[in-house]
Amino acid sequence: MLREIRPALVFLIGLVAITGLIYPLAMTGAAQVLFPYQAQGSLIEQDGKVIGSALIGQQFTEARYFHGRPSATTGPDPQDSSKTTAAPYNASNSMGSNLGPTSKVLAERLASGVETLKKENSSAAVPVDLVTTSGSGLDPDISPEAALFQVPRVAKARGLQEARLRSLVDGMVATRSLGFLGEPRVNVLQLNLAMDKMGS
Repeated sequence: MLREIRPALVFLIGLVAITGLIYPLAMTGAAQVLFPYQAQGSLIEQDGKVIGSALIGQQFTEARYFHGRPSATTGPDPQDSSKTTAAPYNASNSMGSNLGPTSKVLAERLASGVETLKKENSSAAVPVDLVTTSGSGLDPDISPEAALFQVPRVAKARGLQEARLRSLVDGMVATRSLGFLGEPRVNVLQLNLAMDKMGS
């Protein structure tokens, strides 16, 4: 009987070693050599200190900064651990709102978001990505239209010329990957850091 079982055990152990140990280590090593920035989490540093990742959004609420997409992620409620509370861009709990197109809560939230944004720029249509969450709730990017929509508010808060900020936004637009994948986008953290370097 051992003769019949031994080939199966040897095959199982070999397969586990290849797929569970050798392959992951080889891929991790190759990634570290070929794509070190991406393999380390696409971390963004300022003055030698990590301040974020190009892959995970951050919450900016001040008028002098560009704001990202809303985030539907949650975290444990500090008052009651059996409940959750809003925790924007919580990478340990990546999720969307799961509210469907017939949801009254979603409709009310969208209407409220549009109304609020119209107060800061009534001359332009509100870009959809400024009022809707992404599937992960962690999206670090917004559309160029969403960034340009915020220019009047940010320019006013910083005392900068709108044309100067529009030029900065245009220079920060990342094009489609490989020329056809995805949509043009602007990384909010990188845009805000570039703006801080401008002064004001």
